[in-house]
Amino acid sequence: MTVTGVQWQEYLAGLDYPVSREDLVRWGQENGASTQMLQMLRSLPVEEFESPAELQDALGTVT
Repeated sequence: MTVTGVQWQEYLAGLDYPVSREDLVRWGQENGASTQMLQMLRSLPVEEFESPAELQDALGTVT
């Protein structure tokens, strides 16, 4: 199953920025993220994200 940009937007709505990769993984674990989503969050190349756009760009680089 591929995670779409729209799914990410819906799933990550309500996050406060800046947000760290660690906090994103924790958010995912606490909110029932799929295994694929958690793997993608863990493999993000950046440690901290200043905005939703920056996070979305980084998510586009992981598979």
